Parts: sequence; structure tokens; C-alpha cells
Amino acid sequence: MKRLSDERAKILFEKLSKYIGTNVKQLIDRPDGTYCFREHKDRVYYVSERILKLSECFGYKQLVCVGTCFGKFSKTNKLKFQITALNYLAPYAQYKVWVKSSFEQQFLYGNHIPKTGLGRITENAGQYQGVVVYSMNDLPLGFGVLARSTTDCKTADPLTTVCFHQSDIGEYIRTEETLF
Repeated sequence: MKRLSDERAKILFEKLSKYIGTNVKQLIDRPDGTYCFREHKDRVYYVSERILKLSECFGYKQLVCVGTCFGKFSKTNKLKFQITALNYLAPYAQYKVWVKSSFEQQFLYGNHIPKTGLGRITENAGQYQGVVVYSMNDLPLGFGVLARSTTDCKTADPLTTVCFHQSDIGEYIRTEETLF
């Protein structure tokens, strides 16, 4: 496991701040210890420094993964968050979208959220802002990016897409073999 390069660290923290804002500091300095991000085979892992020190005795080829996979860098150096990061990012999310129970299954199949499927939305969210998508029972379902700001959603046509799908908990089943 190697440290992230300056360029990739910048990309990671910009993406994190898009979803959780200034709460990135709380993600690293936690009450149960200090955590860090490491890279292994173009994947970014979130790992405790204590566990990271224990993993240093293993070779590069012997190591499958250490910690939780937060995302993967593409060949064009873009970061895509994976669903495994949801449990860590959801408590710190600044902007949230709640999906109606009738539309939960559609979102979990990978569809975008139209206005008719929107239950609630956090106030003052801007266009292209990263959001965590919840069910009406406050269960985190995945990640999305707002297609319209909160004020635009109020006046939008009922069939207009208000949130673009990024990742959802249905990926555990759909991409099981490539998730880690």
C-alpha cells in the first residue's frame, strides 16, 4: 500500500468535500484513532494507521486489501466512489435526498431520480452538488449528484431528473466480483 500522490490526494479530497464538505477532518481524526487513505492497485482505501503498520510486513503481491475501499481511479485519473464508502460518508453528509418508497427499487436498479420519486431534499443544495440518497426510513441507499438546485426542483416538471445516480447498495449484488 502506498501513499496517494499529491495529484490523486487532491482529487480525493475535492471529491470528499463535494459530498461531506468540511467534515473531512472528522473522517480522518476520529475518536477511535487516526485514519488515513492509501492506494493499492488504483483503488483508494480508508484504513486505521494502527492496522496499516501491521500490514507493512506483507508484500505487495500478497496483499489483497487493507481497510475499506472508498473508490477507484480510472485510467483518466478520475475517482469514482464505490458503495463500500457509504457507511463512512453518510453520517457526515451535508446534503441529502430522500426517495419515496415507491421509487427505492428503481434507484437500486441504477436509475436516476425524477421529481416524482423525490420525497425530501436538503435546503440550499446547489446544482451538481454531491448528495447521499436515503430511503424515507433514513436508510442510506447510495450516492448521487443533483441535476437541479433545491429551488429549481420546486418548479420543475414532474418527469424531470433531479438527481443523477452515482452508486447504490444494489452494487453489492450487481458487481460482486469486481467490487474489491
